[in-house]
Formats: sequence, C-alpha cells, structure tokens
Amino acid sequence: MDPLWLSIAFLFGFLFKQIGLAPMIGYLIAGFTLHYLGAEAGDTLDVISNYGIQLLLFTIGLKLKIKPLLRPEVWGGAGLHMILSILAIVGGVFLLSFTGLSAFENLTWKSAALIAFAMSFSSTVFAVKVLEDKGETTSLHGKTSIGILIIQDVFAVIFLAIAAGKVPNIYAIGLPVALLILRPILFYLLKHAGHGEVLVLLGLFMALILGGELFKFVGLKADLGALIMGMLIASHPKAKDMLDDLLLFKDVFLIGFFLSIGFSGFLTWNIMLISLIILSALIVKTPLWFFVLSRFKMRARTSFLSALTLSNFSEFGLIVAAVSVANNWIPKDWLIILSVVVALSFIIAAPVNTKSYTYFSRLHDFLNRFETTKRLNYDKTYDIGEAEILIFGMGRFGASAYDELQRKYGRKVLGLDYDEDKVNKNRKAGRNVIHDDATDMDFWEKIRLDSDRKDQVKVVLLCMPDIRSNLYALERLQRYKFQGLIAATGRFDDEVELLKKHGVHSAFNLYAEAGVGFADHVCRNLCSVDGEKQP
Repeated sequence: MDPLWLSIAFLFGFLFKQIGLAPMIGYLIAGFTLHYLGAEAGDTLDVISNYGIQLLLFTIGLKLKIKPLLRPEVWGGAGLHMILSILAIVGGVFLLSFTGLSAFENLTWKSAALIAFAMSFSSTVFAVKVLEDKGETTSLHGKTSIGILIIQDVFAVIFLAIAAGKVPNIYAIGLPVALLILRPILFYLLKHAGHGEVLVLLGLFMALILGGELFKFVGLKADLGALIMGMLIASHPKAKDMLDDLLLFKDVFLIGFFLSIGFSGFLTWNIMLISLIILSALIVKTPLWFFVLSRFKMRARTSFLSALTLSNFSEFGLIVAAVSVANNWIPKDWLIILSVVVALSFIIAAPVNTKSYTYFSRLHDFLNRFETTKRLNYDKTYDIGEAEILIFGMGRFGASAYDELQRKYGRKVLGLDYDEDKVNKNRKAGRNVIHDDATDMDFWEKIRLDSDRKDQVKVVLLCMPDIRSNLYALERLQRYKFQGLIAATGRFDDEVELLKKHGVHSAFNLYAEAGVGFADHVCRNLCSVDGEKQP
C-alpha cells in the first residue's frame, strides 16, 4: 500500500475522531479522495480488504453461540424485514421511474427487485464495529443484531451460489466430517500455543487459511468459512485470549475495506443526487426494524437500539450489486450509486448510534406505546431488592470489587451486567448478580432512586468497559438526585478526568489501580512472612 494512502487514511481517521465521529467515516472519505486524485485500488487493497472482512467474521464466530440464532426474533425478524423492505423499496423505485431521472427510466421489475435485495442488507462490518466501540456485543440488542446479520449473510451466500450458476463442489460433502476431525486438533493447538505471536499466528491461520482457503476450495465463501472456524473453537477457554490478540490486526485490515469502497467509481453530481434519493430509504428501513422486532415481543428499548445498529446499508449489498452488474441484470452505474449510499449510510448511522441512549430517552414514552402486552422473558428489567451497594459491570474488576465490599462491610451488595454469560459465571461463584443494564432507562425508572429507594442505596460503582455507558449511568443517577457515593472506572487517564469532570466522587484507572492493588497484595503478604504488623 502506497505511503500516501496510509497518510491520507490516518489524517482523515484522526480528524473524524477529534470531532467525535467514528474514524471509519474518515477512511471512507479517504478512499473517495484517493480515487479522485487518480489512485488505483489494485490487488493489494483487495487482499487487505478481504482479509479484514474474514478476520471480522472470525472474531464474531469466536464470540458466537448457536442458541441465539434459533430465537424467532433473530431468524424470523431477519426474514420478515427483508421481505417487507424489498417490497417497500421496489415500490419506491417504481414511483421514481416517473420522475425522468435516467437511472430509473430503464429499470425492469427484476432489476428493481435486485437493487431492493441489495439494499435490504445491513452492514456486518459497521454494526459489529459500532457495538465493539460501545462495548455492547454481548448485550441483548447486540447479540440480536449480530444474529440477524449472520442470517442475512446466509441469504447472501445462497444468492451468490444461485447467481454463480453452481453449487458447492463434491468435496463439500466431506466438509462436516473434516471440521469434526479438526476441532480436537485445534483445541490441542490452542492449549499449547501460549500467548503472544504464536497465538496470533494460529488465529490468522485458522481464519484465513482453514476458514478462507479451505471453504473456497470446496466452492463456498471464504467469509462464511472464517465465521464457522471461529464458531468451531468458541467454547475453548483460550478463545477469549485469541480474540483480544486479533482485534488490532482486524481493525488495521478493515481500513483497507473502508478505503476500497471509495474506489468503486467516480462521483458525479447526478450520482450524488440519486444516491441521496436512495439514501432516504433509511427513513423506511429503520422504523421497519423497530416494528418487526417489537412484534416479536421485544421491549421498545431493545427493538430501538437494534434498529439503530441495523440502520445502514451493507458491503454484502455491494457484492450482490457487483454480481448483478457482471450478469447484466442491473446497469453498471448502480454499483457506484450503491457504493455511495453505503458510505453515506455509515456517515449518518455512526453519530446516531453514538447518541442512541439520548435518543431513546427523548422518545421513551412514545416508543413504549408499541410494546406488546407480553414480552420475552429474557428481555425485561429486574428489581434491586434490598441492595445497598450496586456494582454495574461484573467483569474481573467488578467481581473483585464485589468480593472486597461484601467482605469488608457485610452489606447487601448487588452486581448487575447485561452479559448473560457473566451473570451466570458470577452466580456460580456465589455472587448476587442479576441480568440488567445501567444504560436502560426503564431500569432507572423502576428502582426510583429519588423516592422510596432514595435512602436505601448508599454506594454505586460504575465498572462498565465503555466510558459512554458509565457517563450515561452517572447522568441518570444525577437526574434522580442520588445522594450516595458514586465511583467509576476508566481505561485511560483522559477517561478518568472526564468522569471526575462529570461529578463522580472517585474515578479509577483500571490498569493503574490493578497495579496498585497487586503491590498492596504483595506488601501485605511480605509483612505476614516477616511477622510484622500488617499496614
């Protein structure tokens, strides 16, 4: 990749980060800028882009469980939304054919249906990146969104197989058996790979070679192979370590994907105008997600957050469009138009998702009217009971804080987390933990800290991994005039300063405090060995 490319990508990514937007938007604009300056994508960028997508899907697979995909709101929601959105978009394209715009004049019903099908997808790359940045991949709306995206990916694979006029070759018959044989071998490798570069190389080998090349060899998509390979080892204890080590590689490779979108074609005023018109389909697509998911008995909040996560157009839609252009099913200009639409949808959806909690707070009363009478039993808020100390975020730091507070003060401590796996793990360890979310407005309404529980809760610890979640919970506590002690954690010094600026009584740097705690532990043990009085 040319040094100029890296420089422009860095400058645009850095600029957008400084103004509070996702760096990915800067990478998209960098791609269009490079193309305008006469740069050509070339094979290298395509390879980097494809590797980025494969690593993304592999990391998804490392966190994925099959059970969520079997939920009706996932597979049913994905299918119903696709059908309704295709019908709505085909109708819109048909009406636009009367406007005289050249892009719509010669479209057949078949072409319009293919364009609508391409636009019905939501971006896996974008959605997962947004969820990761907010620390919400394991939340209910995060898992629901990812599950829906995977179902959509399956639809894309089926379409591509049909469009190619071929089915997986004869070797695909032996693929399930090969995966069953591979699994214990991979588990052995994981166990003995240790940490560091060997574990990273093993992850790259599994995602790009075993997942990508093996599946291409049997006539299946490399992206699907990477996803399945991740799922194959997701239950191994080392999968979490591999995931952490691969995140940086994945993000770097994905820059290539965002740059590549800008090389789809030159922008003209006519293409921009048509792209803006097509982009208005989000006005239909986003509320339709909320309507569909709420019909499957999901709460208004979960439906709304999932809808915002899915309120974009997809890179898989571009693949569908490219195949359709290659087969002369749709005009060539539509690939450029849809590329611009995808990029613009990212630019709009990124800041909207950043402020998703704020938007829901404003629309709370209106959106709750659309909830069904009966709701999913795993999508509800719980009561805090008689708890006096609340700990939001029951990861390693939250669990350690729980144990220490309960040991020292003997008060009723309650842990809360939106990750069901963490809740179950902490319960098995004997901790009092419930499945709930500090960013859930309904939760704060229910516990009513400013009235009957005003004097009950004495301490609140905000130990969530995402600074925005901690700040939102802090804002809710202040709105309800909570009079107790509020402590919060941040990962970096600037996050600690931000928490202090917003009024927490104590703010701690996770990494620095972990070191202090370790040193304190060592000192106490040394004192015990020397027979001296412990400090």
